[in-house]
Amino acid sequence: MNATISILSWNIQYGLGVDGAVDLDRIATTCRALGDADIVCLQEVSVGFGELAPAAAADQVAALARLFADHEPVFVPAVDRPGAAGRRRFGNMILSRLPVLDVVAHALPRPADPAAMNMQRHALEAVVATGAGALRVVTTHLEYHSQAQRLAQAERLAALEAEWRARAATPSPAGRGPYAALPPVDGTVLCGDFNFPLDEPGYAALTAPGAGMVDAWPALHGAAPHAPTCGVHDFRQWPQGAHARDFFFVSAGLAPRLAALAVDTETAASEHQPLLLTLSGGGR
Repeated sequence: MNATISILSWNIQYGLGVDGAVDLDRIATTCRALGDADIVCLQEVSVGFGELAPAAAADQVAALARLFADHEPVFVPAVDRPGAAGRRRFGNMILSRLPVLDVVAHALPRPADPAAMNMQRHALEAVVATGAGALRVVTTHLEYHSQAQRLAQAERLAALEAEWRARAATPSPAGRGPYAALPPVDGTVLCGDFNFPLDEPGYAALTAPGAGMVDAWPALHGAAPHAPTCGVHDFRQWPQGAHARDFFFVSAGLAPRLAALAVDTETAASEHQPLLLTLSGGGR
């Protein structure tokens, strides 16, 4: 089977548009307009955090699961705290039309930085079954306020990719139950809001020779500048103007399967722009 696989990534900022309205229906409509993605990776999904915006007090995980009813929802919060009406949760979400074989949430490092407010960040991993074999999809959202934490988090992601490669090369003996082996994973797609510009050390940590990751944009578009993913419509938060902070990285072995990467720069449904990656199906 050689069908393509499409993956969408978007920091939806709990559905808050540049117009000040929180509208998850608009988020879902925009996603479908960019492409009917097999896998949708969303950052900044809220349950109960009405301090962000009154509408963010709702259960956005349940709402998004209804809006993408033909996808399996995967949500593990990075932040999980008590509230008057139950647990308040915040983090990344994956919605997959492809069968989800395994889910892992990786807490990212948070070294002390007394100069910057910060919160716990994580990377949400889902291994999905495709016609070309199993694929690891990871979505993340790195710290905005602390460059030191952001770099530590990028370095941890690079270390995870090295760990995944080593496990694939030297698999462990399998057992029963939770020790049962998964199918061999063909590679990793890492996406999200990394909060670093291209000239920051965090970007280099993921793309340096030996890191094993490839930025999908230059792999597909050569020397063309990255399409901007923030600062396109929201000039208050991004006075520096339009630039890229949201990316797709793939493990080097997947680079030959990169088929297309598009960014919707028209929508103002969030302060960030959605990205859609297409992989060729490969062969088995």
